[in-house]
Amino acid sequence: MSVRHLRSLSLAGLAVAWSTRVAAQDSAAVQTEVVTATAPVTLDGATIFRVRGISSYPAERRAGEIAGRIKELASDRAFPVESVTVKDTTVATFLLGGGRRLFAVFDADAAVEGLTRQVLAEAYRTRVIEAMTRFRRDREATALWEDLGRTAAATLGFVLFVALGRRVLRRVRALVEGRYRTRVHDVRFHTIDIMRGEQLWNAVQNAVRGIATIITLAAGYVYVDYVLLLFPWTRALGNGLATLLLQPLATLGTGFVRFIPSLLFLIVLAFVVRFFMRLNRIFFRRITDGGITFQGFDPEWAQPTERIARFAIIAFALVVAYPHIPGSDSDAFKGIGLVIGLMFSLGSPSVIGNLVAGLSLAFRRAFRVGDRVRIGEHIGEVAQVRLLTTYLRSPKNEQIVIPNSIILNSEVVNFSTLAGDAGLILHTNVGIGYETPWRQVEAILIEAARRTPGLRTDPEPFVLQRKLGDFAVDYELNAYTDDPGRMLRLYSALHRNILDAFNEYGIQIMTPAYVSDPEQPKIVPREQWFTWPAVAPSPDRAVETSVPAGPADVSLGGRGDGETATTSGLPPTRP
Repeated sequence: MSVRHLRSLSLAGLAVAWSTRVAAQDSAAVQTEVVTATAPVTLDGATIFRVRGISSYPAERRAGEIAGRIKELASDRAFPVESVTVKDTTVATFLLGGGRRLFAVFDADAAVEGLTRQVLAEAYRTRVIEAMTRFRRDREATALWEDLGRTAAATLGFVLFVALGRRVLRRVRALVEGRYRTRVHDVRFHTIDIMRGEQLWNAVQNAVRGIATIITLAAGYVYVDYVLLLFPWTRALGNGLATLLLQPLATLGTGFVRFIPSLLFLIVLAFVVRFFMRLNRIFFRRITDGGITFQGFDPEWAQPTERIARFAIIAFALVVAYPHIPGSDSDAFKGIGLVIGLMFSLGSPSVIGNLVAGLSLAFRRAFRVGDRVRIGEHIGEVAQVRLLTTYLRSPKNEQIVIPNSIILNSEVVNFSTLAGDAGLILHTNVGIGYETPWRQVEAILIEAARRTPGLRTDPEPFVLQRKLGDFAVDYELNAYTDDPGRMLRLYSALHRNILDAFNEYGIQIMTPAYVSDPEQPKIVPREQWFTWPAVAPSPDRAVETSVPAGPADVSLGGRGDGETATTSGLPPTRP
């Protein structure tokens, strides 16, 4: 046994004796243990010893500087490691190397270990010499080549293990599929399907893959950790790899154990909230179906009221659950909540406005799904009413999305609400000169309305004289319909019949303004009604026009009061 080893054993014996005596003295009375913060002095990832610090000179900084000086001295191969000496002074005990001070051991350092600083300094000297010797040995060419050989062997072994594992996995999967695939069936309870056989088989396959993945990851960890520990430059990472990987799992596990009481509370709260949500839905569905009625409460209000009640239940549940959410009392959680609340309050006032407007629209009963409405400049059929927006389908089959806040602040014209009872009045205007008797004009307009399919005859159409203009009288024809969805087609058919009726009677529809009366009235003669490329109906599909008795019967070939003049279509005439 060398002298160095004898010295190390003697120092260790002194340390044990000293610590035993201190423990015997302290066992007489219970004293308060003061925990002093220390930091490790490391070389190549291995801890040599630990040192304490003060507020102006933290332990981490002191440990880093000591480790740097030891590493610098160990890198100088011209310096013999046995030349590290201990020098004792009245203030501290110093470790010297190459004529430089490596570090000092103070009485406070020795008090932490329960030793004298002289004994502690000798123990530190031994540890420093061992660390410097190992530092140089690990960087020798022979050691590095050995480490490279071990790395190559470990890499080859890991590759072979993965390849073999894949083959074994394929065989295991084939074996499991051959033996158990036909035995996996749907899981049922009477007539209720709990789990389909395909889903159960996928779960078995996923379990096999999961086990194989865990084994592969474990082998990969062992391989990487072994390789990192071989080389001095990566040894620190190898020593801390387990902590790096397992510390998050340990933190999660500890946090989960602490969270179990709150988790049980949240599970019970979730079941209670779910019960009240289902009760809320069933209750308002009964109101919608008419099973439950309240005086003054319209069944159409059931759906928006259900949404309000559901929101209140969820909000109350969140308030109750908030203290039991993990990390809810931390500053980080509060900061994130503050940021989200600020973003929500500053960035979404329009969303909140549309949400409130969507709820209030339901209580206004301005329209229903399927109604033909005009909102602003848009006309269409109500397709969907959401909390934030309302969707219209235009007559051109376009989807129009209107925010509910705009609807709430706009005029809404509903063409469908009263159409089923009294009918919707379609109206159009024509200007006829003063030389035409107003009674004849009104009769022609009413006749045009009667010719238009889709317009009601009860109540009968009527005409209003809206204005006595400078050059013409403004007549307004009003006719009832039960189908607001065909407004555009009915208007088009009504206008066609008005043009035909006035042409039949030779009466000119006035332009907005003119300079003088023309010599010939501006009408379309009957023989030009089907000018090319218009195609006249076949002779067997004659155009039947109901014409009232009057002077115009002469030009139309009338046969008496109330008779029907039948006019066959003329062949198309090319221009």
